[in-house]
Amino acid sequence: MKNKLNDEFETKVRRRFFCSKKSFVHWLNGNRLLVLTFAGVLSGAVVGFSARTLRPSEDAVMLILFPGELLVRTLKLIILPLIVSSLISGLSQLDAAVCGRMGVRVLCYYLLTTTAAIIIGITCVLVIHPGNPNTRSQRNDDDDDDVLSMMTTTLDAFLTLIRNLFPENLIQACFQIQQTVYEVKRSSGHSPSPSAASPNNNSSVTFDLSFSQTDNETDGSRQPREVFVRNLVYSDGINIMGLIVFCIVFGIVMGKMGEKVKVMKEFFTVLNDVIMRIVELVMWYSPLGIMCLIAGRIISLPDLAETAEQLGLYIATVLTGLAIHLFGTIFLVYFAVTRKNPFAYFKGILEAWMTAIGTDSSTATIPVAMHCVEENLGVDRRVSRFVLPIGATVNVDGNALYEAIAAIFVAQMHGISLSVGKIVAVSLTATFASVGSGSVPSAGLFTMILVLTAVGLPLQDISLLVSVDWLMDRIRTSVTVAGDCFGAGIVHHLSQKELKAKDEDREEEEEEEEEEKLNEPNAIEDEFPLNHISVE
Repeated sequence: MKNKLNDEFETKVRRRFFCSKKSFVHWLNGNRLLVLTFAGVLSGAVVGFSARTLRPSEDAVMLILFPGELLVRTLKLIILPLIVSSLISGLSQLDAAVCGRMGVRVLCYYLLTTTAAIIIGITCVLVIHPGNPNTRSQRNDDDDDDVLSMMTTTLDAFLTLIRNLFPENLIQACFQIQQTVYEVKRSSGHSPSPSAASPNNNSSVTFDLSFSQTDNETDGSRQPREVFVRNLVYSDGINIMGLIVFCIVFGIVMGKMGEKVKVMKEFFTVLNDVIMRIVELVMWYSPLGIMCLIAGRIISLPDLAETAEQLGLYIATVLTGLAIHLFGTIFLVYFAVTRKNPFAYFKGILEAWMTAIGTDSSTATIPVAMHCVEENLGVDRRVSRFVLPIGATVNVDGNALYEAIAAIFVAQMHGISLSVGKIVAVSLTATFASVGSGSVPSAGLFTMILVLTAVGLPLQDISLLVSVDWLMDRIRTSVTVAGDCFGAGIVHHLSQKELKAKDEDREEEEEEEEEEKLNEPNAIEDEFPLNHISVE
């Protein structure tokens, strides 16, 4: 009897083992790309920290980074045709009312999450209080000149944002973006007047930086002084916001023109399908590229122990704020709206999340994010191709949280107590400065300077924060990309009825067209009846 029970028990155990093994193999086959991407992230960290002990040469580091560089270049190559084709093909299938409602939902979602991110960041930095005045004595002053050259004002940032929304040349917007930069020049004692526009279309405006003058001006002359020269220049990078505005208008107008633009609709739809096929091929290469990017970046870092000693508490504050925002705010908003499990949704976008960590670019992650939300989570293509490109430039959750923490951290290092009004100014400036900065080179440093300038904090300590920006930027980019993907899921949930009604209307129109085509031969027969034709 005992032997029989033992045999039955062993049989059950074996069945369960083989069933679990079969399930695991089935899951592994269905998630091969996710497993490879996760392995690439871990392998990159292990290889990077292991290779640091060997002190490789600059050429060796360059060769390690090279496969990752190819990945980033390929993703950036796909961005332009993907944004144009996805926005136009998606919006041309919707009417203006549906697009307007989707746009309002997207903006409300981003406004809510960005406000929550800033509140979380300010709360964390005030509670943890990572700022220590002793940290300032160990900072590096080599980058002070670069910091001064990047100074700007809130008005400049606002006007630059509006200018980039309406590019003067659509072709130029594909590879250049306009910025406001300042140059420090020596001026004579006379009041400088605005200079004329330069031949290369970069307008310049000059105003005083220093108003000091000597007391002994017997001859009425003034000593030379420094002035800022404001220049509107074009830098390398895609003007994503300008292209998005153009494509939105183009797609909506084309959707109203009916059968006249049927060929163009089919062209952009097919173009988008081709680009997404290319994205699938690139994603199979991404694990290797991500591994090389992470490994090369870790190898090229300076002394990690010294950096951790100086800014360990600051790094912990930023990571804590980002974690609370991701697993608290974003997950809670998604659950409150959809009543679905946010962890299951997050599992579907893990590939995009890890790609954001490796590439350090929310714009370059757009192709992977589209693939994840459409293929893994079933988000409507019209929603994902409307929300994700906008989110890559408008969603500033991670940056706003980080800039708020950085500004208050600098104030704490100097022993400056910020009033409630200045904290609010930090919040608003951090949000505003981060919008549209995804395509700007050195965007983190640029926005940080703007925030510090807005509340009158010293700029000399930025070089200390830049030493850890390589890690902070990757983490906050991954949180921003996750917020974009969750936003697509929320908008899809809220827009299901409208999209379904639009699909039903389209099906009715197609049925009517088929009936008209079927009735065409009858019309010809009525005009030329065969029974009236006599055959002799």
